[in-house]
Amino acid sequence: MTEKLVIIGNGMAPGRMLEHLLEAAPGRYDITIFNAEPRVNYDRIMLSPVLSGEKSFEEIVIHGDGWYVANGIVLYKGHKIVAIDREAKTVTSNHGVTESYDKLVIATGSVPFIIPVPGNDLPGVLTYRDLDDVDAMLLAAQSRQKAVVIGGGLLGLEAAAGLKERGMEVTVLHVMPTLMERQLDPAAGYLLQRAVEARGIKVVTRANTKQIVGDGKVEGVELDDGTIIPAALVVMAVGIRPNVTLAKDVGLTVNRGIVTDDRMRTSDPDILALGECAEVGGHVYGLVAPLYQMARVAAAALAETGEDHFAHADTPTKLKVTGIDLYSVGDFADGDDREEIVLRDASAGIYKRVVLKDDRIIGTVLFGETADGAWFADLQKKQTDVSAMRDTLIFGQAFQGGASADPLAAVAALADDAEICGCNGVCKGKIVSTITSKGLTTLDDVRAHTKASASCGTCTGLVEKLMQLSLGDSYNPTAVQPMCSCTELGHDEVRRLIKAKGLKTIPAVMQELEWKTSCGCAKCRPALNYYLVADWPDEYADDYQSRFINERVHANIQKDGTYSVVPRMWGGVTSSKELRAIADVVDKFAIPTVKVTGGQRIDMLGIRKEDLPAVWADLGQAGFVSGHAYAKGLRTVKTCVGSDWCRFGTQDSTGLGVRIEKFMWGSWTPAKVKMAVSGCPRNCAEATCKDVGVICVDSGFEIHFAGAAGLDIKGTEVLGLVKTEDEALEVIVALTQMYREQARYLERIYKWAKRIGYDEVRRQVLDDVERRKAYYDRFVYSQQFAQVDPWSERVSGKDKHEFQPMAALSFQQAAE
Repeated sequence: MTEKLVIIGNGMAPGRMLEHLLEAAPGRYDITIFNAEPRVNYDRIMLSPVLSGEKSFEEIVIHGDGWYVANGIVLYKGHKIVAIDREAKTVTSNHGVTESYDKLVIATGSVPFIIPVPGNDLPGVLTYRDLDDVDAMLLAAQSRQKAVVIGGGLLGLEAAAGLKERGMEVTVLHVMPTLMERQLDPAAGYLLQRAVEARGIKVVTRANTKQIVGDGKVEGVELDDGTIIPAALVVMAVGIRPNVTLAKDVGLTVNRGIVTDDRMRTSDPDILALGECAEVGGHVYGLVAPLYQMARVAAAALAETGEDHFAHADTPTKLKVTGIDLYSVGDFADGDDREEIVLRDASAGIYKRVVLKDDRIIGTVLFGETADGAWFADLQKKQTDVSAMRDTLIFGQAFQGGASADPLAAVAALADDAEICGCNGVCKGKIVSTITSKGLTTLDDVRAHTKASASCGTCTGLVEKLMQLSLGDSYNPTAVQPMCSCTELGHDEVRRLIKAKGLKTIPAVMQELEWKTSCGCAKCRPALNYYLVADWPDEYADDYQSRFINERVHANIQKDGTYSVVPRMWGGVTSSKELRAIADVVDKFAIPTVKVTGGQRIDMLGIRKEDLPAVWADLGQAGFVSGHAYAKGLRTVKTCVGSDWCRFGTQDSTGLGVRIEKFMWGSWTPAKVKMAVSGCPRNCAEATCKDVGVICVDSGFEIHFAGAAGLDIKGTEVLGLVKTEDEALEVIVALTQMYREQARYLERIYKWAKRIGYDEVRRQVLDDVERRKAYYDRFVYSQQFAQVDPWSERVSGKDKHEFQPMAALSFQQAAE
């Protein structure tokens, strides 16, 4: 008989538990999940890339809605459990839904610690735990004002880095003398602070917060010494506490966390607990590796498949900030019974320290070069006697024997139970056996089947070496990767064949190129749609169904289901007439939030979907067109005031920016494109971190390309210098058209340019005048069909079904 399993919480730990349970005991349980968050399960480890702008929420979803449907799981989103009746064996949500259970799993996670100081409840004080916190920070970051992060631990530094990426001026306050003092020794903490400050983030240590000041909203943070640090946003990242309120209310044994045995069973044999809310063996955990071990153990207990027990192990710490490599594990405190081996390379910014006790490793700290972290951790885990290798130990695994060895040999020497992926607890043997038994040939295959390298990605190099060892010469990491599972062809080959075979519809592509599925998937359809738009602008009709929601409705969906609208402001220039029109729209449609964006435009947030055409109609009457803030196309051309107003301006940067934007708007590109024009080398428009930038100088226009300012931080490459505006426009347009024709879907300009070579771009666009003119002419031709305002089209009735509600249901009707 099928039993009822109810799970409170839908984080990474219960999600992984369900994967194990469905594999071990399919069909044994009817499963119901109550999730306080109004969404599906997602990878919290990757919230930092979402904050910095490198990833979207959709890219970090672990289990989408379809997964729950396919596995017969009922998921109540936005339902917080408010009562557990252990006698009746029921749970009740804040929306009045009551569900019975045979087995109950509590996975309520943790709650952030809020320091008890005056002003901690002011608007603008946030924590950093979930997607709602990230969304709130992203909204605040649009102001480009000052932010203070209280807490110099892992989360605090990742929050600071993300806010800095979003354009805020960030200060980190940390009460201890060095950053991450629980995971790093003072030497590594010093190097970390130096690396953080090199990214433009101010760090203040020994900073004890006295109060958060402000009149009705955050205005600053006051320290004990009277210093006031101005801030429009304060993020508290000072620690977490297990969320044990429910368990305590119903009489379960609670200490710091919900006390469990080593099979994750609480004091009630029918209730299990796992994740950050659980306490096992006197320990509570906040890192993902032990949480995934809990998930495996809990699944085994529920499936009654053997005696799997939780065992404490030191968990490595890694920081997810691009360009900062650190790794620590174990105990590295000083002591008379301990000795240490230290390596410092000041010029390279490398610091390594291994702490020994009785010739065995008990702690490791690595900064700047962390490749040997897994090896040191394995030696520590197995308590290996290292006396025989003591003289070369600090140089890493490849140097054992006195000289640098083949790195592959070092990986081959790892034991099968050596942990490769700390995030997901995947060992070498699991990866190698899965590659062999399932015939895996790509990194994506290994990620899909083992989870190794699927979270933070720091173990990717090790995983690829294991693939080389397992597959030998047949493994080629540079080999063509298929677009998706629907085809064996890569993006480049598909693009070539579309042109060579004259394929002009998605069905034609799928038929002639022998797609494995009938209609494609969410990966290939948008890509094919773009390739056909780019290659046949005069013949191909854009496929509405092959676009994601934002591009279908020409607005950005927000977390509450409303939308934001960003009208185009040419070069960041506006007028009183335009501003009055925006104000009238805001008042007419009761739009709750209006923000100035980092791209010198105005964003109106909180618009109902059905109101979008009417909003666009009013904006259109004032002369506005879509700002394409949702598009894989030209977003903005940011400008400074240039020679018209600035004392240092050498050229009319504003006029050139307006000219570029009016010439190029509407064109679809493989990924979003942002441009900027600065009127002098002072670079006030930040042109040297854009996809395409122009620095005006006395002798003309210096054109830059391939910059990045997301998770990857990269200055632009110099394309070349031209003398006139007309030449600058031609070169920029030709560069964009080359990118449109050659890049892979979703590949940003900086990645495409690095892949094909910066010199090749210069050769084709700058040196080869005839080819440049041909690129320019093809772009101009395509604009005849692309430069149509999508807002105006929808106002005229195109896709009108998209903006009409199918039905209006009450909550009770929806539940039924």
